[in-house]
Amino acid sequence: MTPQPAYLLHKRPYRETSALVDVITLEHGHVRAVAQGVQRAGSKSRSKLQPFAPLHLTWVGEGDLKRLRMMETTQSSVLLAGEGLLCGLYANELLTRALPVGLPAGDVFAIYAWAIERLTRPAERAPTLRRLEITLLEALDAEPVFLQSDDTPLDPSVRYTYLPDTRRFHPIAADRPGWDGRSLKLLARGDWEVPGLAGLSKALTRAALAPLIGSQPLRSRELMLRLNQRRRDAAAVR
Repeated sequence: MTPQPAYLLHKRPYRETSALVDVITLEHGHVRAVAQGVQRAGSKSRSKLQPFAPLHLTWVGEGDLKRLRMMETTQSSVLLAGEGLLCGLYANELLTRALPVGLPAGDVFAIYAWAIERLTRPAERAPTLRRLEITLLEALDAEPVFLQSDDTPLDPSVRYTYLPDTRRFHPIAADRPGWDGRSLKLLARGDWEVPGLAGLSKALTRAALAPLIGSQPLRSRELMLRLNQRRRDAAAVR
């Protein structure tokens, strides 16, 4: 096979010297494979198979679990630290959990490669993650449909809640937690990165992604919550 551009999403030990890996690739989407001998001391592949580093891979196998054959790096890893690293881990965990094995997802691969470069810059992290989430939802035909539950247009003066099963919005009482139709209509135009809509876009993508990632909490999200709590505690004692 032609070597595939790829990024490592997740790696865990397998048997004595190998690893089970999840990677995202340009043409084949999410691939799960055994990297034989990669855990062995002195393995040349061990230093290559790192998160956030562009790779070129080949593999063999007919089932869902492949066996890596060729593994080359094309450049150094993007250096992420602190909050930026947690954002990168979130992106990796999200794709590992939500993107089915074997589903071609070239747009998701392209946005992921674009995103990890921008996670080094604090001001770009939130809008970058929203763009990745929306691209993933679109690839899975799971993005919100900006219509009411009866398929009529949203009313700017009405408050709504999101229905994940139908991907549409249901009117609710004005005093209940939800989102106003005016803001939702702005998101419907693709304005996911407007600063004033940051909270809404984050909450909505999280609601849309919930059925895809299941009930088990994302570890990266929990780590981010702990980091934010430590920051608040440190600010309180100053």
